[in-house]
This record gives sequence, structure tokens and C-alpha cells, in this order.
Amino acid sequence: MPHIDLGNDEFGIRSLLTYRPETARPMGLLAEVLMRGPGTLTHGERELIAAYVSARNECNYCTASHAASASVRLPGGVTLVDQVLAGPETAPITAKLAALLRIAGAVQQSGKAVREEDVAAAGEAGATDLEIHDTVLIAAAFCMFNRYVDGLATTARPDPAGYLAAAQLNINQGYVATLGQSGASQQAGSAAD
Repeated sequence: MPHIDLGNDEFGIRSLLTYRPETARPMGLLAEVLMRGPGTLTHGERELIAAYVSARNECNYCTASHAASASVRLPGGVTLVDQVLAGPETAPITAKLAALLRIAGAVQQSGKAVREEDVAAAGEAGATDLEIHDTVLIAAAFCMFNRYVDGLATTARPDPAGYLAAAQLNINQGYVATLGQSGASQQAGSAAD
């Protein structure tokens, strides 16, 4: 049960953006750029970074949400995502992605936990400066999103299939459209997911 009356039946961040629609568009724009904007990390890799950070933060809603998105975008699907969440050091991923996940894990602890050696190792594994930058920004943003979702004790979806449906919606329409729908629907008096 959320800590405050959000006045809607949405789940996770959608319930918060429906409650405070003024935040839906800017937060949706940030998520859109991070997860789908220009860059050389695949959309699946970006979703995996978000899921990994969310799992380390123990944010069930964001972990399930972004794990579902990663699973439909990565060749290894659910099995690969589960392996990464269990421990990227033993998961069948590239050395570059493993190094970027180490950086993301350090950011989750503290921005100051990222060491020069971590950045150098990522570069040696083939990560570009832009990919390192984007990994740090995705990790930092998802720490904020996770704390927002859990800080107000939002509810998670009771049906795991709902996360896959939402993932498909994000793939088809993007984060601005789907997160923006939450705020717009509240203003219009209708429910959207």
C-alpha cells in the first residue's frame, strides 16, 4: 500500500506520474533519451543496465519492468537476463558489457565508487567514452527512479505478464508516449497503462 493516497490504480512509477502529471513528460523524456536515444549501446543492453541497477537497489517494480524489456530485446531472452541479475561475472555476456555493468554497479553504490581502473577496463574491453558516459547516467537515473518508486511504496504488478505487455508498449511507442499517457489520462479522468 503506497505511503500516500495516489488516487489511481496504476503500478510503480506510472502511479506516481499519474498522481503528479507535471513530472510525467520530463521524466519520460529522460527515460526516452537514456533507453532509446542515439548511442551505440543496444536498447536491450540499456534495459539490462537499468534492470541490473534496479535489482541491486531491490526495487521490485523497476527490476521486473526493465528485465522484461531487456528480455524481449536481447537474443538470450529471459534466461540471459536472469543470469546477469544473478551475477554478471558468470553470465554469457561480452567483456565490454560485463565491464559496463561493473561501472553501473559501482554507481549504484556511490558515484565516487567508480574507479579509474573500472573505466580503463571498460575502454580496454571496447567501450567508447559515450558508452561509459551513458552507463553512468542510466545507473544514476535508475537509482533516482528506484528511490522514487520505493520511497512512496508504490505497488508492483500482481501478474508478471503485465510487465511484458508494458515492455511491448514501450518498444512500440517509446517512454514519452507511455509514461506521458499516465499524466494525460489522469487529467482527462481516464485510466491508461
